Formats: sequence, C-alpha cells, structure tokens
Amino acid sequence: MSTPSRPGLLRDPDFGRLSAATALGQLGDRIIFLALPLVAITALNTDEFQVGLLTAMTTAGSLLIGLPAGAWVDRMRKRSVMISADLLRALMLLTIPVVWWAGSLTIWWLYAVALAHGLLTVFFDVAYVSYLPHLVGRDRLVEGNSKLSAIRSVTSISGPAMAGPLVGWTGAPAALLASAAGMAASGLLALGIRTRERRPEPGGDPKMLRDIKEGLKFVLGSPVLRAIMLGDAVFNLFLVMYQTMLLFFLEREIGLQSFGIGLLLSGMGCGALLGALVATTVSKRVGQGPVIWLAPLVTCPLTALMPLARPGWSVYVAAVGLAALSLGGVVRVVAQSSFQQALTPDRLLGRMSATSRFVSWGGIPLGGLLGGASGSVLGATPTLWIGATGMTLSFLPNFRIRGRDGCRGDRDDDRQRPSEDPRLNDPPGEGA
Repeated sequence: MSTPSRPGLLRDPDFGRLSAATALGQLGDRIIFLALPLVAITALNTDEFQVGLLTAMTTAGSLLIGLPAGAWVDRMRKRSVMISADLLRALMLLTIPVVWWAGSLTIWWLYAVALAHGLLTVFFDVAYVSYLPHLVGRDRLVEGNSKLSAIRSVTSISGPAMAGPLVGWTGAPAALLASAAGMAASGLLALGIRTRERRPEPGGDPKMLRDIKEGLKFVLGSPVLRAIMLGDAVFNLFLVMYQTMLLFFLEREIGLQSFGIGLLLSGMGCGALLGALVATTVSKRVGQGPVIWLAPLVTCPLTALMPLARPGWSVYVAAVGLAALSLGGVVRVVAQSSFQQALTPDRLLGRMSATSRFVSWGGIPLGGLLGGASGSVLGATPTLWIGATGMTLSFLPNFRIRGRDGCRGDRDDDRQRPSEDPRLNDPPGEGA
C-alpha cells in the first residue's frame, strides 16, 4: 500500500478519517466503561459478584472466538470488518435504553448485550491492529501508533468528564445513547477511507484449523512475543480485578456521585495523554524492550494510593495513581505494538493479533469473576490492594527482554528470521 507523505500522517486524508473514527469510537467506549456498570449498580441495585460477572461477560469474547477471529479476519478486508463491527455494536447498545424505558431491563439483558458487544469488539480490535500497517506502511508504524494513542488518550480525558454529568442528568441507561452514537459515527467515518487493501490471497489449505495453527506457531515460536503475552495476561487479570471494585469503592465507600467519578476517571485520561506524548522519547532513550517491563514496575505501585484513600481530598490525591497507571500503560503498549506489527508478515497480522489477544486477554474474564468474588468475600478495599500488587508484579515475565530494541533481542533468542521479508527483521523505526 502507498505510504503517506513524509510531513506527517495527520496530513493524509485517510489517516485523518481513521483518527476521527478512533476518537469517536473511543469516546463511546469511555462512556460504556462508566455507564454500563453504573446501570447495574444504580438502576438494578446489583451486588459485587454480579458486577464482576458483567465485566467477565464483556470480555469473554476473547476466550470464545479469539483464535478463529484472527483466521477469519486474515481472509477479509480489515476495513470492512471494522465498519460492520462498529455499526453492530451501536445497535446492541441501543437496546439497553429502549428496554429500560419499557420497564423490562434485567441483569440478564445486560449480560447478553455485554457478551454480544464483547464478541464484536474482538473482531474490531483484531482488524484495527491488522489494518494500520496496510494504511500507513511499515516504516511509519511507530508514528501511526503514537498518534492514535494520543487521540485515544484525549478521549480518555473527555469521555469520563462527559459521561459523569451525562449519567447524572439522564441516568446511566440513557447515557448509552451517546455511546451508541459514537460507535455509529466511527463506522461511518471508516466507510469514507479510500485506501483499499488488496484482497487477501487464500492459503494453500483453506482449513480454519490449519490457519489457526500457523498463527499459534508463529507467535509461540518467538520468546519475546510469548513473554509479552504472559505479562499482558497477568497485568490484565489484576487490572480488571482492580477496576471491577473501583466503581464500588468510589460510589459506596467514598460516597462519590457520577460527576465526581467521571472527574476522577478523567485523570486516567490525562495520564494516558502524557504517556502518548512521551512514549517516543522514552523508548528512544531507554529502548523498546526495557520499556515494556520498566513501565509497569515504575507506575503500577502508585495504584496503591487508592485503597488508602478516605472521603475527602485524599481520594483526589489517589487519582495520581490512576493517572500513573494509564501513563505507563500507553508507553508500554506503544512500544510493544509497534515491533509486534513490524515482526509479523502481512498475511499473519490478523492471526498474530488474535493469538496475542487470546492469551493476554484471557485473564480479563477471570479477573472480573475473581474481582467480584473477592469483593463479595473480602470487600472492595482489599481487592484494590490485591489488584495493585498483581499489576506491579506483571513486569516479571518481560524482565528477560534486554537491549535497546526488543525485536533484536527476539532475533538473538530465536536464532532465526521470523519472516522472509528483510524489512520485517530490522528494528522497527526509531522507537515508540
């Protein structure tokens, strides 16, 4: 595919449309993050375990269809998958306020919508990660990932800040209308992208299991990719445990209303934005490999400030820990995503993304269940302590990644080239 002009990706019309679609889709997603659990907590008066189960249903799609989704996406045009997933997710979300207004909303309906939304999100995310190299070219992956991370970070600030008052004014179910509108607008903007991928070439064997096996063999054959997936799985498990009880802690133990919760979560967006702005500089100076394990080691301990908080000013001091968590997460993800994409041949991008997601996101549904169970037995505050500790220790699987560049370390460990394309065996750009 043609590479955008050198002055900057944002001057490329198609990347601009993708950026706008990303902003609107992420804005809708941020509203879901706050509104969907609050529908269960405030409108249905659910307990801790039910909210944990709702979180698990939202993310169960990665386990249910994670591996075949990659094989399917590799046989399709990624842009078409993204558009379809966005529009269908918007329709799913619209059903919640409609059923609520009809007086028939139950926790089981929320479970069903959360599961369907999660399954569609698997297809969207796999296609999204796989589409970027086609759109911007491999030599601009770091720039593309950094700019998109910055856009997502801005919406992480504005999303909760908008969602808090919106939930307070209209109620959590009605607030999902704005989320559905964002998803639909994202799909329509992606529809306007003119750059077309080449139709994927069918492999020698059309069988799905063979495609899945090929993706697994490629990813699991790389020591660095294996380490990244394991580190992500540990991090995600404890992150979701932490997040599952965070809203309960803020709403029932601290006594914050929707506006205050939204303001507090906006601090996470500020940290994410700062992370996107410094990701390139940090990776240049430290190296992409070390950044992957240093980021959680340095930033995650600050999340312990939240369970120490009490009603009053201390809870806003604790918000520094949430901002640090987001900052470190963006710096880490930008670094690792760029060389994961650079190491992977075009025909395997979907399967690489899906395999990595299947393993690294596999802990998320379990984290939701464990968070809900721990909250029911121990309470929200001890669960936050457990989550903070686990997120900090997630650096251990990636501690083996040495050197200035994670890709180079991977090649040294493998003693083999991951692709016959020499461009994919070079360090991916100048750092994330």
